[in-house]
Amino acid sequence: MSGPRYALYYAPAAGSALWRFGSAVLGYDAITGEDIPFALPDGCDAAAWPGLTEEPRRYGFHATLKAPFSLAPGRSEAQLRAFTHNYAASLEPVALTGLSVSALGSFVALTPPGENPALQRFAFALVQAFEPFRAALGEADRARRLKSPLTPAQRAYLEAYGYPYVGDAFRFHMTLTGSLPQEMVAPVRLALAQAYAQAVPGGAVAIDRIALFRQETRESRFRLLDSVSLS
Repeated sequence: MSGPRYALYYAPAAGSALWRFGSAVLGYDAITGEDIPFALPDGCDAAAWPGLTEEPRRYGFHATLKAPFSLAPGRSEAQLRAFTHNYAASLEPVALTGLSVSALGSFVALTPPGENPALQRFAFALVQAFEPFRAALGEADRARRLKSPLTPAQRAYLEAYGYPYVGDAFRFHMTLTGSLPQEMVAPVRLALAQAYAQAVPGGAVAIDRIALFRQETRESRFRLLDSVSLS
């Protein structure tokens, strides 16, 4: 499917310590669309780091709320932006007790501790609210998703919402690396945890905005199109 794609993310406020940390780990600022110097974690290989972060760099530093989608026929970017503002006006921020650097299988990400029912409800309600803007999933994208091992519930989510990891399958995470060789996961996680502790003050984190990102073509990186604060 040609044309731009859009995604609804949580992306921290521009200039915040969390935004600066994540963007520097990835070497990309999704606000400007420009490469920035890497904040290389201690002990990591400078030559290897660009490759280890290549995949998440395409998307910018974020947590997915509604995964990338093409616009449905008859829908416009202007309508999507207006709806984002109107929708955000009805929401209140969701509080997380904090974030920590975790290994999720073969990649490393920032995750909140434990379960957060309010966050799960917030994310799934958003997924459903923006469904009228999502074009049907193309066969190539469906086939790509089906290559991953999915539960019956995740397959049903894929058909209903174009993405398998929503509803009770959703897990909030802010990706910091691509897939790593197994022997690298633990040391990279530790190095990033130390870097995070030094760069970002501890304590609660508020999901206090919805970020609308845009990808011009499938080869392009995502860039921030709009960031809407929650009341």
